[in-house]
Amino acid sequence: MSQVRDDRLDAGLLRLIGVTLLGGIMGILDSTMVTVAADTLAEEFHTTLSAISWASTGYLLALTVTIPVTSWAVGRFGVKKLWLFGLTLFLAGSLASALAWNLWSLVAFRVVQGVGAGVVDPLVLVILARAAGAGRAGRVMGMMGVVLSLGPVLGPVLGGVVLESLGWRSMFYINLPIGIVAVLLALRVIPAGVPAGKKSAARLDLLGAVLMAPGFAAIVLALTEAGERGRLDAPSVLIPLIGGIVLLVGYVLHALRTRRHEPLIDVRLFSSRSFAASVTVQGLVGLATFAGLFALPLYYQVLHGHGARAAGLLVAPLGLGSALAMPLAGRLSDRLGARSLVRGGALVAALGAVALTRIGPDSSEVWSALAAFAIGMGLGGVGAPTMGSLYRTLPPEKVPQGSSVVYNLNQLGGALGVACVALILAVTGTGTGPAADLGSGIGGFRSVYWFVCAVAVVIVAAASLLPGRPETPDAAPDDASAGDEPGQTPAGERREEHGASPTSPVS
Repeated sequence: MSQVRDDRLDAGLLRLIGVTLLGGIMGILDSTMVTVAADTLAEEFHTTLSAISWASTGYLLALTVTIPVTSWAVGRFGVKKLWLFGLTLFLAGSLASALAWNLWSLVAFRVVQGVGAGVVDPLVLVILARAAGAGRAGRVMGMMGVVLSLGPVLGPVLGGVVLESLGWRSMFYINLPIGIVAVLLALRVIPAGVPAGKKSAARLDLLGAVLMAPGFAAIVLALTEAGERGRLDAPSVLIPLIGGIVLLVGYVLHALRTRRHEPLIDVRLFSSRSFAASVTVQGLVGLATFAGLFALPLYYQVLHGHGARAAGLLVAPLGLGSALAMPLAGRLSDRLGARSLVRGGALVAALGAVALTRIGPDSSEVWSALAAFAIGMGLGGVGAPTMGSLYRTLPPEKVPQGSSVVYNLNQLGGALGVACVALILAVTGTGTGPAADLGSGIGGFRSVYWFVCAVAVVIVAAASLLPGRPETPDAAPDDASAGDEPGQTPAGERREEHGASPTSPVS
């Protein structure tokens, strides 16, 4: 009888994972699909590529600003209502973007999309972490990681196919049937998250929102500008960077002093060694991943003369390696803990990066693809155990805040990775046109992958701060009533060696 009950719960969890990822994948794909349409949009609206970049930048900034507020709204409105609101807003922005009549209407509607994605994206983690419980956190995060790994790789490829076959408006129309199905399924499958009469009465930390959300957005904007310009000393980089740092320092001081209400993000969570190490490692994974995803297409285009579509397909092994490694690493982490798996994954990524420092203009694409596959596998072996570790050590009520921190640091890590690659290539004099100097070009790309190797080495060092082997055997939750979500485990069910207890954020 017990076995039947466990199977039924597992089937329900799989349905929940599928429905949640169906809703979440749209934002992941959409954030990268539009980048391949820059030339087409510039011609359509008779403007410059610099102006068109605001269609992507506006989306990214809106997403970044919204994520911190979502962590508060989960307790106030419940997961299901918030999820449906975010999906509906994203679909409305998609439809409006497809109907845009000029550049600035497109930018405005992309901002609406970004707000919807800023609600949905962190909720993916909240829903799955609560439903999985401590005993299955690694496995569920590994399954989610498949989508997160393939999204940035498949987005440009899918965008190129849709753009050439159906036109740029179809890149937004394609969200509508997927989104409608996601909404209909969510009505049946997504749990409410806040029982009737138990919604949080906590007021929104308005001052915290005014400090933190624009602070993160300003830093992302600065890093994006640095990536586009290949320099740090431009006013468009320095002004938002300094402003963002000042705002975030102000938020930290505010959060430490506030007593009247709970801050958006409790900065005392970082006093937990496990939490601080987990979110730091996750940010470094984003940095290394986006550095690789940004540099590899340039390598194939500049030094091998491939077109954008072929270059995009040749980058796919990086995402494929990560997608294959994440489910296995996540499952193993539920039994072995995060520390040893993260070390092993980071070492594999470092070896793959070292292999890419040996490539040249005449190197076979097979070798660079294999090296990229190794980097992807290594980073996938880091990502899923780290995420599982994070959610095993967070108190259930802090899961929305933890998700907000993870997504914001991942955004910063990705933007920093692109900016670092652009700066390295600019310093080494790497060209991007047909007349590029191959000697200086290959030196620049090799420097990029020495940088990726250095990031992997830092992850190896940080792994010692992650939790080790769990003290108790893996156990799936028996009763959906254990928490607010089906499958949520009670706080304190499980502890890990040298990590924070699930009942306390402080190790």
